[in-house]
Amino acid sequence: MGRVELESVKNSVRRTWADDILPSLSTLVSIPALSPVFDPRWAETGHLDAAVEHVKGWLAERDLPGASIDVVRLPGRSPVLLLDVPATEGAEDKGTVLMYGHLDKQPPVGGWSDGLGPWTPVVRDGRLYGRGAADDGYAGYAATAALTAVREAGGSHARIVVLLETGEESGSPDLPAYLDHLSERLGRVTLVVCLDSGGNDYERLWLTTSLRGLAQVHVTVRVLETAQHSGMASGIVPSSFRVLRTLLDRLEDSETGAVKLAECNVEIPANRVAEARATVEAAPGSIIGSMPLHGATRPVVEDELELVLNNSWRPTLSVIGASGMPDPAEAGNVLRTATTLALSFRLPPTADSKAALDAITKALTSDVPYGATVELSGMEAADGWNAPELAPWLAEALAKASDEIFGKPWGTVGLGGSIPFMGLLGEKYPEAQFVVTGALGPDSNAHVPDEWLHLDYAQRVTETIATVIDAHARS
Repeated sequence: MGRVELESVKNSVRRTWADDILPSLSTLVSIPALSPVFDPRWAETGHLDAAVEHVKGWLAERDLPGASIDVVRLPGRSPVLLLDVPATEGAEDKGTVLMYGHLDKQPPVGGWSDGLGPWTPVVRDGRLYGRGAADDGYAGYAATAALTAVREAGGSHARIVVLLETGEESGSPDLPAYLDHLSERLGRVTLVVCLDSGGNDYERLWLTTSLRGLAQVHVTVRVLETAQHSGMASGIVPSSFRVLRTLLDRLEDSETGAVKLAECNVEIPANRVAEARATVEAAPGSIIGSMPLHGATRPVVEDELELVLNNSWRPTLSVIGASGMPDPAEAGNVLRTATTLALSFRLPPTADSKAALDAITKALTSDVPYGATVELSGMEAADGWNAPELAPWLAEALAKASDEIFGKPWGTVGLGGSIPFMGLLGEKYPEAQFVVTGALGPDSNAHVPDEWLHLDYAQRVTETIATVIDAHARS
């Protein structure tokens, strides 16, 4: 795409964002469309359906030639919204470009700053605040704006399918069924664009090249039928917390944070180590500086390369929840019957998540100290994803877009989180090229208070995607 056409793309994208996207996205923020795991009665509360209908209405207003818009519903599963746009003339044989986003949201959580709230869209200093603005409500709008910009600039595109699911924040449990259901309709997918990611700053385009997998389990250690006075029972009955602590030592080195189980570790590919090194060199200090450490708290290590690898290719364990322990102000001198911890493992992109979960299960339930009862629940496993090598046409398109839109080379990031959709698609479409990017930055506050979308950056990402889908059609 030449410079004149690129200027047309930029003008189209900026106009669409200002006039059409921002007002509609703000309304979407106001809909408390919690993901099904956080709202088991989602079908009754209707918020997910409201989000789908809102975006469907906006898509219908685009009036794209030949486009179809469908809400696909499988029994007992949260819905999927599809925009299907036929290829421009001459690009009919280029397969399908599948563009992904999601409309479900994380819970609101407390602690939002004055004047801000999860369901109250606020535009301030070039940012749109509110739950779901950056993660990932903007994605469907950006994908459609990119498509519109290509057409207005006289560019080309293959058949485009924008797929917006409503269960990503729950781990995309319904997506495999939908992919099977839509397999014939989607046809030959040759390019996947996912806008549910981001990077280390807002100065350049960031391409996600790997995603960690996950394993989760809730583990309960039970030692008593009924609680006892701690003065009477301690020293006779083992503390359920101490038993749990012993079990955790089997899983993790408490001094270094290294996960001990072989099934949770892999050898890091040389090309990903090289990419991590380039990322650190491109933005020195951004890794450590991205975390709001409290007081004199230090990172796990000082070497930023090791921090990047820790966060992208090494397993980690986080205790993300607990029960059985009263608030300290209400705690009596009691030896409690049981303690429950919610354990969240992030796994290397190429680790076998099922094998890892089996190893975790064995470690937690074998030879339990004092013969205490161990109960496991909430078990979940999902594989990660490692991107294929870039095709020459895609590498060239990204380089050109980075130069003309961002003025800096694009960077890579191994994302510490998980997008189950990518692993599913990587397995289903092994020959497809992947562009996993997005507007999330290190301080976008996804999942926590004060989530915000960097509006200018989101527009530049949109412009980049427009050039990519044009290049794909011409490849």
